[in-house]
Amino acid sequence: MKSLVVYSSQTGNTKKLAETVYDALPGEKEIYAVTEAPDPSGYDLVALGFWFKSEKPDPSSLEYLPKLAGKSLFLFATHGASEEYDHVAKGIEQAENLAEGAKIIGTFSCQGEVNPKVLQAVRAMEKEKQPVWIERAEEAIGHPDENDIQGLTAAVATAIKA
Repeated sequence: MKSLVVYSSQTGNTKKLAETVYDALPGEKEIYAVTEAPDPSGYDLVALGFWFKSEKPDPSSLEYLPKLAGKSLFLFATHGASEEYDHVAKGIEQAENLAEGAKIIGTFSCQGEVNPKVLQAVRAMEKEKQPVWIERAEEAIGHPDENDIQGLTAAVATAIKA
């Protein structure tokens, strides 16, 4: 099996997850930032990692997702929001829809520590314009942590056995 791990990361959170996915995958594999990723046609499995911007995958990942039609696909993401917020599930669902025709073999998401400059900018906004996730952004500090990494490793193992 030949695998491709592609990721987009601003603060290093999603890159950390991408490296974990890469290490967990057996066989021949390559890893690239999404801006340098090759055409996925020569790969049996693609794992795409992204961060959330405005409650959806980041712009570079949004552009790459349609290229994954027909592939076996594992999606993983980081977000400042707690898992309980709807926009996390909606963002993953949007990624799945953009990779129309891909066989989704698994997904994983976890909180990722938000860039302090982003937190400062969001907190400076008028209260009614702030995104809902800001209320619990402090919970993301230190994530992805060791528990997140273990959860991702288990999710990859489950996905590739299916």
